[in-house]
Amino acid sequence: MTALVTGAGTGIGRGLAVGFAEAGASVAVCGRTPSTLDETAVAIEAAGGRALAIPADVTKVEDVQRVVATIIETWGSLNVACNNAGVNNWVDSVNLSEADWDWIYDTNTKGAFFCTQAEARVMIAAGSGSIINLASMSAHVTNRPQMQAHYNSSKAALVQLTKSLAAEWAPLGVRVNTLSPGYTRTEMADAPRTREAQPIWTRDTPMGRMAEVDELQGAAVFLASDASSYVTGHDLVVDGGFTVW
Repeated sequence: MTALVTGAGTGIGRGLAVGFAEAGASVAVCGRTPSTLDETAVAIEAAGGRALAIPADVTKVEDVQRVVATIIETWGSLNVACNNAGVNNWVDSVNLSEADWDWIYDTNTKGAFFCTQAEARVMIAAGSGSIINLASMSAHVTNRPQMQAHYNSSKAALVQLTKSLAAEWAPLGVRVNTLSPGYTRTEMADAPRTREAQPIWTRDTPMGRMAEVDELQGAAVFLASDASSYVTGHDLVVDGGFTVW
């Protein structure tokens, strides 16, 4: 199995890349920072997988196309794609600038679409494939204390986009699903500003804690594998129960 994970230099992306490697995949990773991609490649190889690190910016369509072409040239196939690249900032809507809005949507929604399109083209040609778009529980709920309407709506758009693509490509052998994590302990979540919000987040989560990155691996491997061969257009929420409220 060959897999691609975007935004794989750190955090959830790195964790999912390692999870695919542990499941036996050769894993290509892309992101904007070559040094962190190289670290992820080392982790993939330590987990028993072949690694291919490709620096790229998913907001640039030509970069996305180059990534997919490089995988095909190197390994000959792309079976699984996990579009994890995403960005966020906290800005209340009264003060939200056009630049803030565009920055979020260019990566989280537009970037995810053009990644999915490029991946689907080679999968459709091969007759099969699985695409996983990383959304968020924020597609379903409003967070607190942070104000991030632009982020929440970008992830809700991604969930609906994924459903639409799933319906379009199911007859062509390509499954498309979303994985929506809850609050997850990453470098970003442990930054000073977000660390201050963690007591509120854990209090609002029925399981009373944040997820560890490796707790998302099983869900991603499930959606990537034949175990989910009859699953498409689904949003798999892994949030410790947060969205049950």
